[in-house]
Amino acid sequence: MKGGLDAQIEELYRLPLADFTAARNVLAKGAGQRAAEVRELVKPPVPAWAVNQVYWQQRKTYDALMDAAKEMRHAHAAVLGGRSGDVRAAGKEHETRVSAALDAAIEILKESGHPVTDATRQGIVTTLRALPSDEAPGMLTRVLQPGGFEALAGLSIKGAIAPPVVKKPEPKAAAGAPKESAREARARDKAEEAVVHATRVMKEAEHDAQRQEFESARTAKDVERAKKAIADAQETLEDAKLALEKAEALAAAAEKRKDAAERRANEAEKIAAKARERLLAARAALDAL
Repeated sequence: MKGGLDAQIEELYRLPLADFTAARNVLAKGAGQRAAEVRELVKPPVPAWAVNQVYWQQRKTYDALMDAAKEMRHAHAAVLGGRSGDVRAAGKEHETRVSAALDAAIEILKESGHPVTDATRQGIVTTLRALPSDEAPGMLTRVLQPGGFEALAGLSIKGAIAPPVVKKPEPKAAAGAPKESAREARARDKAEEAVVHATRVMKEAEHDAQRQEFESARTAKDVERAKKAIADAQETLEDAKLALEKAEALAAAAEKRKDAAERRANEAEKIAAKARERLLAARAALDAL
C-alpha cells in the first residue's frame, strides 16, 4: 500500500476532474524535492478520467476487463505460436467486458455532471480497448489508442518467427549411391523456404480475417446502439406528442370553461342591474308616501 507523497499523488486522480489542478498545485507546494515532479502531473482529459474512475469506483468491472484482455492476448499468442487458441471466444468476452466498463464510465460521468458527447464516448471505448497500458491503473493522463490486432496479441506478426521446419536426419547414402548434387540441394533449400513463407502468409491471412471479424462485431454493436438511440428518440417524440395533445385538450376545455364563466358573469350582471333598478323604484315609491 502506498504512503506519503505517492499516496497523495494517487489521490489526485480520484478527485472530481475540476479539482485536479488546484489540488495538484497545493500538493506541489509541500512536496519538497519532488515539487517539480508534482507540478508536471498532467490533468487527464474527460475520457481518461472516466476510465480512471471505473478503476477506483467499479474495481470488479475493471478487473474483469483486465482478465479478458489477458485471456485474449494469450489466445492470440497461442495462435501466432502455432498452438490452438479460441481467439473468437476470447474476443467476444473482451468486447462484453469493454461494453460493461463503458456503461460504468458513462454512469460515473452522468453522476458527476459531465456531458456524454459522441467524442467522449469514443475516447472511452478506445482507451478501454487499449488497456492495459504503460501508465499506472487509475492514473491515466491521456486517451489511449489500441495498437491494432498485433498489439492485442502482444506480438508482432511481421516480426513473428514462423514455426521452424524440422529436418529429418538424412539417411546415410548407401555404398555406391550418388550424392545429392549442389543443384538438388539448392532446390531443396528453396522448397523449404517456400514452405516457411507460405506458412507465414497463411497465418497473416488468418489473423487478418479474424481482425476483420472483430471489426465487424464492433461495428455491429455500434449499429445496435444507434438503433436503440433512434428508438429511444422516437419514443420520446411520441411521448412529447401525447403530452402536447393532452395539453391542447386541457387548454381547449379551460377555454370553454372560461367562456361559460364569462356568460354567467354577464347574466349575473344583468340580473344585478335589474335588481338595482327595482331597488331605486322601490325607494322612490317609499319617498313619495
